[in-house]
Amino acid sequence: MNEKTMLGENIAETADTQEVICCPENLVYEKPDTLLDTPMHYCPGCGHAVTHKLIAEVIHEMDIQSETIGIAPVGCAVFAYNYLNIDMQEAAHGRASAVATGVKRVFPEKFVFSYQGDGDLAAIGTAETIHTCNRGENILIIFINNAIYGMTGGQMAPTTLPGMKSTTSPFGRDVATMGNPLMITNLVASLPGVYYATRVAVNSPSNVRKAKKAIAKGFEYQKLKKGLCFVEVVSNCPSNWKMTPIQANKWLEENMFPYYPLGDLKVPNDKEK
Repeated sequence: MNEKTMLGENIAETADTQEVICCPENLVYEKPDTLLDTPMHYCPGCGHAVTHKLIAEVIHEMDIQSETIGIAPVGCAVFAYNYLNIDMQEAAHGRASAVATGVKRVFPEKFVFSYQGDGDLAAIGTAETIHTCNRGENILIIFINNAIYGMTGGQMAPTTLPGMKSTTSPFGRDVATMGNPLMITNLVASLPGVYYATRVAVNSPSNVRKAKKAIAKGFEYQKLKKGLCFVEVVSNCPSNWKMTPIQANKWLEENMFPYYPLGDLKVPNDKEK
């Protein structure tokens, strides 16, 4: 009886201690009001979820929730509007940057961004993407590159690596017949209308922090009316890669990063800032 009483007291003391430790001034993270409570539809380990969180945090920290309009794509991120507590507009497949252009021209004072996967942006939306970047529209494009069509069954995408297997390249991507992967960020970085272009990832804590800074820069430069900002997020697709999340991140580091190296591709010089 005494032992149980003592055990109960210890539990109570532990609970009291936890209550003291978990006080507001000691919190290192809390969900921003720009991130909605909604059932998660992404596969375990998918980079979309982390990227959504980063966008929500940046908008919250910049205090631009009521001034931001996001454009959702067709693909795995088609339900982006269910996660982000901001004004959102759906776009037809590949047309997100064109819709973002229209929204920005109607509401030039708003912060406008499109959120697109590689199938959406670099395949069916190639023309819209290139011309939006070439015009230097004052928007932010966030581009998720997982080297495959995620939602529609794992077909080969323009970003699929040489030799990489997919449902439409079961023996691996043959460059001789299927062409080389499209280095879309390198391509748009060469256009004069693009002010800032960078490639990041969300597979590790350090990379997540860098990705958040890149997204924040994209919004900050838009506020300064500097032109188009382009942030590529090299991500994974555990389900279509037929891997666990841990295996997918390892494969990402060993195969995706060498082909799509992380880092800035175009940054403003000191005179332009």
